[in-house]
Amino acid sequence: MPHAATRPSSERVSEPRYTAGCLCGGVKLALSAEPGPIQICHCAMCRKAQGGAFATHASMPASALDVVEGAELLAAYESSPGVHRMFCKRCGSPLFSTNAEEPDVVRIRVGIVDGALRTRPSAHYYVGQMANWWRIDDHLLRFETE
Repeated sequence: MPHAATRPSSERVSEPRYTAGCLCGGVKLALSAEPGPIQICHCAMCRKAQGGAFATHASMPASALDVVEGAELLAAYESSPGVHRMFCKRCGSPLFSTNAEEPDVVRIRVGIVDGALRTRPSAHYYVGQMANWWRIDDHLLRFETE
């Protein structure tokens, strides 16, 4: 099951810029790099995975994401070939995803990050699959697909 590194605190490369975790607090993450721009995805798969109108995620180096606690609670679902969505098997919180085609990148679900992020949303993706009960009220770029 692919996932971020689990390292003892003495082996971490640098102090975390951010901490993150699941709803029950069982999985705790440390992010030692700034996540990239936030992508807002309206595809049917992301909506189902999030249980909402869209998913918000940001790419970052896989080496910058450490599982500090709860590695045993991580579970993966292969939502499409080579793409694994990682979640807490106790509370179900979606945490991050990996893609075999980009092994050095993870996509963190930004809603799990503690505190204020510097990064901001960049665009809406898959607006052609958007929930009919949602309306976009911002001026971000919009893409029918990716």
